[in-house]
Amino acid sequence: MNAEQVVDQFRATGALLEGHFQLSSGLHSTVYLQCALVLQFPEHAESFGRALAEKFQGQGIQLVASPAIGGIVIGHEVARALGARFVWTERESGEMTLRRGFTIAPGEKTLIVEDVITTGGSTRETIDAVRKAGADVVGAASIIDRSGGSVDVGVPLSSLASLRVLSVESSVCDACKLGEPVVKPGSRTQKAYPQITQTDL
Repeated sequence: MNAEQVVDQFRATGALLEGHFQLSSGLHSTVYLQCALVLQFPEHAESFGRALAEKFQGQGIQLVASPAIGGIVIGHEVARALGARFVWTERESGEMTLRRGFTIAPGEKTLIVEDVITTGGSTRETIDAVRKAGADVVGAASIIDRSGGSVDVGVPLSSLASLRVLSVESSVCDACKLGEPVVKPGSRTQKAYPQITQTDL
């Protein structure tokens, strides 16, 4: 699966949205990738999972970990394709942590999987959480890297598609200056085929 095929599947399922959005990072953008709309189709989730897993075959991955809630579906699919165990992290009192009785064996080779990476914040928090629990984090992966390959999560990062999409602080957001209401992800949908630049990782 190449980057163009990934983006085509997002377009076909209406998962590429255009408007005025506040991302989970707090940044504002005119483009939002609503992964839930593409991952609601198990065949897409499975194909993305297999494609990401192929990038890590032969590396002895024993565990896949993802931040809740966005990374859970794709993380589970990657783990299935790798024949690995799967856990997820959640924020508790503002800190990413393992809950639900999840444990990690000392030195367990772990891959962190996200749906979309923008600033890499959730991925880095998940890396910290599983390392505290004993994991040996060997890499990170996402369906889409919307930083255009510029984000640094502290471990090798691989994505199926890299998009250079502008994300800005609210203080310098043109849409905010124009008084346009900001939409938080999932609160509504808008049809769009936004102007983005696709790059290869």
